[in-house]
Amino acid sequence: MEFKMRTLVSLLVLFIFTVLLSTQAFAAKKPYIVYLGAHSSNTTDEVAVNSHHELLGSILKSKEKAKDAIYYSYTKEINGFAANMDEHEANELSMHPSVVSVFPSQTLKLHTTHTWQFLGLERGDSSEIPDSSLWKKARFGEDVIIGTIDTGVWPESKSFRDDGMGPIPSRWKGICDNGSDETFNCNKKLIGARYFYKGYLARSQNFSGDIIKSPRDNIGHGSHTLSTAAGAFVTNASYFGYANGTAKGGSPRARVAAYKVCYTNGCDESDVLAAFEKAIHDRVDVLSLSLGGMQRGYFEDSLAIGAFHAVMKGITVVCSAGNDGPFPGSVTNVAPWILTVGASTVDREFPSFLLYNRTRVMGASYSDSCLDQKLYPMINSVDAHAKNATKNDARYCLVGTLDPKKVKGKIVVCLIGENDRIQKGLVVKNAGGAGMVLTNDVLYGDEPIPDPHFLPAINIGYSDADKLYSYLNSTKYPKGYISCGKTSLGKKIAPVIAEFSSLGPNIINQEIIKPDITAPGVDILAAYPEVANPTEEQSNTRRTSYALLSGTSMSCPHVAGLVGLLKTLNPDWSPAMIKSAIMTTATTLNNRMQSITDSSSETATPFSYGSGHVKSSSLTDPGLVYDITPKDYFNFLCSFGYNKTVMNLFTDEYSCPSKPMKFEDLNYPSISIPLLNSTITVTRTVTNVGPPGKYKAIVSDPKGASVTVEPSELEFEKFGEEKSFEVSMEVNADEPFSGFSFGKLEWTDGIRHVRSPLVVYI
Repeated sequence: MEFKMRTLVSLLVLFIFTVLLSTQAFAAKKPYIVYLGAHSSNTTDEVAVNSHHELLGSILKSKEKAKDAIYYSYTKEINGFAANMDEHEANELSMHPSVVSVFPSQTLKLHTTHTWQFLGLERGDSSEIPDSSLWKKARFGEDVIIGTIDTGVWPESKSFRDDGMGPIPSRWKGICDNGSDETFNCNKKLIGARYFYKGYLARSQNFSGDIIKSPRDNIGHGSHTLSTAAGAFVTNASYFGYANGTAKGGSPRARVAAYKVCYTNGCDESDVLAAFEKAIHDRVDVLSLSLGGMQRGYFEDSLAIGAFHAVMKGITVVCSAGNDGPFPGSVTNVAPWILTVGASTVDREFPSFLLYNRTRVMGASYSDSCLDQKLYPMINSVDAHAKNATKNDARYCLVGTLDPKKVKGKIVVCLIGENDRIQKGLVVKNAGGAGMVLTNDVLYGDEPIPDPHFLPAINIGYSDADKLYSYLNSTKYPKGYISCGKTSLGKKIAPVIAEFSSLGPNIINQEIIKPDITAPGVDILAAYPEVANPTEEQSNTRRTSYALLSGTSMSCPHVAGLVGLLKTLNPDWSPAMIKSAIMTTATTLNNRMQSITDSSSETATPFSYGSGHVKSSSLTDPGLVYDITPKDYFNFLCSFGYNKTVMNLFTDEYSCPSKPMKFEDLNYPSISIPLLNSTITVTRTVTNVGPPGKYKAIVSDPKGASVTVEPSELEFEKFGEEKSFEVSMEVNADEPFSGFSFGKLEWTDGIRHVRSPLVVYI
């Protein structure tokens, strides 16, 4: 009996403890974003702030508590606020009729040159700019304003000097808020800078040491992306002696503005939304964001919300697709009003050669030191393990795993993985090694990765590594030599879809193909802060003014720069028209006039590149464009189930149509059918932005499907004329197929080619 009583008491105590823990977890305060749509035209900042206090106060039963909880009130272009709440309070607030959405403020991550010649803006090795170049036609993006929401900017970089620039455009409403940094200055090139940190700090007080209260970039990412989009011409730029040449942005005569939201531990969503609001108010023309998070509903994602309000004001928003490839469905920033960019290679490479046993293997390296011209003893790092280290740890050349007596004067062969690549070279050097061969495993494949190593080093692909290990294992005294690296242009097949570039399909809306486009994102040379470490190796003390970085972070500002040129050339075009011109003129062929491939040498698909690789030479004359109006986007949102009450939070002048619009009927420049099991018809409308002419439809059917276009010819008599057509798809019974299938629709007048990818799931 006593045992049973003790057991019951123990269970009761455990139950109470569990309830208390769950209650505390439920009641834990954390940052939330409360989205309320748009402000009415006559709302003042004071009225907006007071309404936010009253709304949250009605939940917290105290207006004073609401004032303490709210750390951002979005009062200008976006209606909403960010506040510390518990889950119960957030749930209760989300039920209020004036609220569109309430969601936790998450941490977004960064999606971490000869490039412009590769894109066709320059000609040949002379870097001559032909008269037909988009650069010249668009006056190098003169006076367009490009902003980045990122890690800030290094204002002293030569990429942001204002030589020869005229007065700042009078429409600019921004400021240069240098915060606590009196040495931070703007000029006629870098015309604005702001910083936001309240959300980052609300997440954890432990982050306070990361925050520098100024727009100065001490990480490097923001300076790199901003200079890629719109940096001035800078001669003799290089990265530890590599990629020597002229660094320049896509719109080199554009004005730039930096909005700092990212710190050591990421970018808080509420800060991102605050930056969007200021950028819209400041009157930027283009916004570039090389960051993102998990896919979520459009109004539960601060980036999608901010981009929506920006596009409504005529601002084109360009975002990176993410670096979570090569996994299907990993693409981020998928809202249809965003121009989403994947990453691909350029035809520049940094070859170095490994010579051994009459074998010559090409790899890659940025190493700025060379071996004497003689053969050196070689050793597998496994055979050079220290007494207190395991062979497996030595395989990866981890710190402290190599025996200096076995390594001294030799070329050490290390396997990629487990620790930083540059750290491996440092481990070899500290142990007395003469050089290092870094070998890829099956995951990294056959594409070598160049790095600025501390000693003569080379990275080789998986297939070549397998042969090298066979030689080491079968030879008593193996010897080899590593040649000095160099920069090589034009010999490499490109573009190739980068292995890290995130892939479709779009899991939020399969009717919208994402990414939209691909652009150069591998080994991109651009500005870098002189205080920031350009590598991931903490002991690296070398610094550089220009760095080679890779990621969709790098491809995104390339497209933002081209958007700036198009905006200069066509100031009245909507963001959708600009996006359409970029997408429909893209190419799916590489520099060998063969189909673009992925990193596994397989033919790439629209899930990798959207409409293709951006092609600047056709942007000045796209012929036809697909426009999307604010009303079209509202109709699209109504199909998601947002009712009249919610839509009235954006505008009083709109009501959802009685018959919901089909997602696939959004006037997008690409067409996707998530499930084709009968005949499905979609409608599109094109606007003529060229001379009068007759366009004919050419269709490449997706495998297993039949496609018809009605009418199959469109004749335009004047500039700005609109014509609609229908595309019908049905299963082709004579060609059984299941899965995703890809095709193409092209309108052509014999000179211009307006291409749209077709994707169906059968």
